[in-house]
Amino acid sequence: QVQLVESGGGLVQPRGSLRLSCVASGLTFSIYGMRWYRQAPGKERELIASITSPGGITNYADSVKGRFTISRDNAKNTAYLQMDSLKPEDTAVYYCNAVHLYRREYNYWGQGTQVTVSS
Repeated sequence: QVQLVESGGGLVQPRGSLRLSCVASGLTFSIYGMRWYRQAPGKERELIASITSPGGITNYADSVKGRFTISRDNAKNTAYLQMDSLKPEDTAVYYCNAVHLYRREYNYWGQGTQVTVSS
């Protein structure tokens, strides 16, 4: 059974930092691209960062470029999202997503972790 478990969310002040983790189990992590999405109240889910495997090529939404960094550790079956210079508009539930390199129908989601940026 495939599981993605996010952690690391919480309450942080503006201009602060958080690091989210997504631990995967039940799949061959190295052949899955990893993505982070977020969904704010009343808004659609937004793709904010992705990283390929192999190669580790990254892409970011304009809203987070230069502030967020996605990475992965295939030995630990874990993807990360380092979030710096956080703004109140970054407040959302953050989800990780795993997509098989060749079979896009193998697509899995975590349960989400809440990030709240407020003073």
